[in-house]
Amino acid sequence: MRQTFREKLESGQFVVTGELAPPKGTDVSKLREHARLLKESVDAINITDNQRSIMKLSSLACCLILKEEGVEPIIQVTCRDRNRIGIQSDLLSAEVLGIRNVLTLTGDPVRVGDHPEAKSVFDWNSMQMIEAIRQMNQGLDSEGHALKGKTEIFIGGAINPCSDPVAQNKRLKKKVDLGLQFVQTQAIYDMNKFENFMQEAKKQGVFILAGILLLKSAKMARFLNRSVPGISVPDALIEELEKATDPLQKGIEIAARQIAQCRQLCQGVHLMTVGAEEKILDMIQAESAIKSS
Repeated sequence: MRQTFREKLESGQFVVTGELAPPKGTDVSKLREHARLLKESVDAINITDNQRSIMKLSSLACCLILKEEGVEPIIQVTCRDRNRIGIQSDLLSAEVLGIRNVLTLTGDPVRVGDHPEAKSVFDWNSMQMIEAIRQMNQGLDSEGHALKGKTEIFIGGAINPCSDPVAQNKRLKKKVDLGLQFVQTQAIYDMNKFENFMQEAKKQGVFILAGILLLKSAKMARFLNRSVPGISVPDALIEELEKATDPLQKGIEIAARQIAQCRQLCQGVHLMTVGAEEKILDMIQAESAIKSS
């Protein structure tokens, strides 16, 4: 029987996860195509939850489609769009459907999305959701009421290790104390900062997957430095992209190097491409070429 994402981590294997976005509509053909493309190369795939506050098909529905395609899903659940009743109801639904990997997120503000007049909920933050899931795994809802059948959710969360390694390690410890079991980090580019973060983080007893976001151009790298808190693309990488005749291919090469470095630092990587999902496979194959060279 094929090992699950959780079993692979617990057995000490280095895991690779990818990330797919739901369609803005009901046409799921591209989602199925990407799932089939990646299924033999990744250990699980995340489905985003109205990422950047843009309304799309639900993460839960898309995770069920991944299961139909033979891919283990990781459902993302944000606090922005649901109160605690809705969150727990969705988590119970995921459990019943056999979707047991959950990435807990607070969520982007609605003003950045395509429904800026929508009302944010934020009844909980991600830490409160982690604590509630731990209780659900013990057979109780967040108010202490007994459930008729407990959940068996593998509890994940996000950390931004390069924004401030000391502060993020403190945040990580709080989440682990509440029940966090695995982490998929925000995008990292400064491997020295990530290594400093990991020196302390590895003491927490939590599985950490380094987030690797494909750099498509020097322009994208500068945008990330300017606009995304906690992300710092080193000048040396920007220079590589500027000098490359094919910046996208250079970005794939950079990502492959990062994956190889992460094998010595943490338990896995989480690969993100934002609209170029087919390039996830190219990143994996480029890293394989490094290993065999």
